[in-house]
Amino acid sequence: MKKPVGEQELSVLRYVAEHGPATVGEVAERFGEAQGLARSTILTVMERLRQKGYLTRRKVDGVFQYASPVPEGELLRGVVDDFVQRTLSGSLSPFAAYLSEAEDVSDAELAQLQDVVARLRSKKKKKD
Repeated sequence: MKKPVGEQELSVLRYVAEHGPATVGEVAERFGEAQGLARSTILTVMERLRQKGYLTRRKVDGVFQYASPVPEGELLRGVVDDFVQRTLSGSLSPFAAYLSEAEDVSDAELAQLQDVVARLRSKKKKKD
């Protein structure tokens, strides 16, 4: 299991997963400046993510390009799974309770949740 990522790491990781492969300079300019993060901070975060196995790098024309080895959707599923396992002790009940009280759920998100429930019910019926 990979080491968990912090909030700042997750932000950088999501950016690279969506826009990569990218150099530290590109991420610092296009993402870091808007966040008030120096190039050195971006480098530190990206190297930490690489050491944890969340980013890969390869040299292209003398400059390292970083990329996520998995698509953003798969990456986020892993982060959510890690959160559920570590923070919620594997229980989805607190997460479901949180969702039931959320006031800003869009129609599209509600449709996605209904689709998830339908798929879970279908899987459960197949097991029974």
